[in-house]
Amino acid sequence: MPSKPSSVPSAAPWLSRLAGALALVAVAGGLSGCGAINRVPTLEEQAKSAWSEVQNQYQRRADLIPNLVETVKGYAQQEKDVLIGVTEARAKASSVKVDASTVSDPQKFKEYQDAQNQLSGALGRLLVTVERYPDLKSNQNFLALQSQLEGTENRIAVARRDYIGAVQSYNTEVRTIPGRWIAAWFYPDAKPMETFTATPDAARPPNVKF
Repeated sequence: MPSKPSSVPSAAPWLSRLAGALALVAVAGGLSGCGAINRVPTLEEQAKSAWSEVQNQYQRRADLIPNLVETVKGYAQQEKDVLIGVTEARAKASSVKVDASTVSDPQKFKEYQDAQNQLSGALGRLLVTVERYPDLKSNQNFLALQSQLEGTENRIAVARRDYIGAVQSYNTEVRTIPGRWIAAWFYPDAKPMETFTATPDAARPPNVKF
């Protein structure tokens, strides 16, 4: 008479899960001891900090533009279209809402970059018109704004460079082993970040030297 199948569940799956959990704990302990388990969040925070500096410098530029526009308007009211173009580009750039999540959202990041590039282009066109107004170029208020703008454009370039470097380090970590495994197990919300891309003319800082 054939024997009845045993009703006792196999212990193999349970033992396999236990072994996997113990192995994970052991690996985590080893990684924690050497600091590898903290590398993903550390690089993430560095990239976010660099992103904040990019935003700060772009905001600094935006804050300078109203005074620049008013100063130019006092000497070159006939450049109405150029002045309006700068004002509208600034308003559009300022209307793009960004936060820490923007760096991992391709659409939002592109929207932000495009708006800033458009403002750079409009600002560059405004500064080109200044060549036609010698009195404006010698105005002390304009010279002070010119110096501040030049410094800000340099800071933007440095901030973008630092951000690109920080994102490269972070993205490499979460896309390669063992960082990829660590992120999957311990930091499931960690996502690759977006970075700036070069675009002809628009991404080039305006020339503010006369």
